[in-house]
Formats: sequence, structure tokens, C-alpha cells
Amino acid sequence: MIDLATWNLTIPVGVPAVTIDTPLLVGGYQDHYFQSNSGAIFFWAPVNGTTTPNSSYPRSELRETFADGSRRNWVYPSADHYLSATLQVTQVPSTGKLVIGQIHTATTNWPLFKLEYQMQSSGTGNLSFKVRHKPTDPEAQSYVLVRGVALNQKINYTVHLSPSGSLTVSLNGVKWGTKLDSAWAVQPVYFKAGVYTQDNSGYETEAGAATFTKLKIEHRPLASPTAAQ
Repeated sequence: MIDLATWNLTIPVGVPAVTIDTPLLVGGYQDHYFQSNSGAIFFWAPVNGTTTPNSSYPRSELRETFADGSRRNWVYPSADHYLSATLQVTQVPSTGKLVIGQIHTATTNWPLFKLEYQMQSSGTGNLSFKVRHKPTDPEAQSYVLVRGVALNQKINYTVHLSPSGSLTVSLNGVKWGTKLDSAWAVQPVYFKAGVYTQDNSGYETEAGAATFTKLKIEHRPLASPTAAQ
């Protein structure tokens, strides 16, 4: 069962796109774009959906919160931070691109990290991600970690940002890591997960969609120093 008590939800309706607050989400909210059944969550975002003010693409996407619905932001030295998920991408738009996880910044429109499924001409997709090693980087660096992932194939990912600024990504058992610039240490960030369709042209039948069977946030407290004996 996926715990929704630490998320709110943005759906691609309204101008700007509507956010469903945490208490309503926990109370059993469902609609055309978000369905929670039998422990799994289905996200759907058509290319003609509406967008948030600072984006040109539609989303059905969760954003990290506290249980009372207030937005949760954190800095990486405060704890060991984990976002882990198991999902299946079930539909992609004509661009083939779908963001399924993020570490976003609270003060700018530039995410620290974006995890993306990218359909290729071969008929299978790549699992790739983009990282801004410094907050001031105008462009993120792109990496492809796993190739040949079919639609409806299980995807497991874990994103870990340590108190020292080490970013580790695990995709279907393949790992990658880097050390972020220390300037990130004072930048408030937060986790996002769901479907962020990287396309905005076409009919409603063209969309991004995914089903998550696992989704979990952890902020593991720092170990207390051992008292001298």
C-alpha cells in the first residue's frame, strides 16, 4: 500500500493546473488522471492537459508535503534522503519522453535531478536522468543508465542524496553516483514522482501514463554521536 500522507497531487486541469491537497488525497481522492486501487496508483497526463505556471508540459504528479498538507522542503545535510519506487510505464507521447521522478528546487524552476523514460525507435526505452551538479548550471548533464526497457516492464528505482552531498541513483539494479557541488547544501529541495509528460501537442488520446506499485520517501535521521566512555 502506497502511503499518500506525505504528498499532494497536481493534475492537468484548471488554469493553472489544480493541486489536490494532502488531506483530500488521503481521504480517497480519485479522478480521470489519478486512480488508487488495490495498493497501486495509476497516473495519466494527456498532452493537451493544462500546466503549472512555470511549465509548458502537463503532469499528474505528486509533490512532497507534511501530513498537514504544507509543502515539505529540505536541505541535504539534514538527513539521509531516499526516494524509491516500482512502476510500469504504460504509455508515452509522440516525443517518447516521460519524467517519473524528480528532486526539485524550492526557489527556482530548475530541478536538481530528473529521471526520465525515453522511448527509442527500436520500440523499447532508455532510463536516463539529468543532474545539475551546481545550482547555477543553466543546463543539466544527461546520462543513460539502462537501455531496452519495454512498455509495461517493471522499473525499480532508488534515488539517494546523502548528508555529504553524494547523489546515488539505482535503476533496475544498475548504480551510478556523483558528488554534488557544496553550493547545493543550502538550497531547499523536495521530491516529486508520477507522470510529467514531456509533450504538449496532439489529441487527448496521446498521453503519458504509468502505474506505481511502490512509492516511498525516507528522511533517515543523522546518527547521534556516541558519548565518550
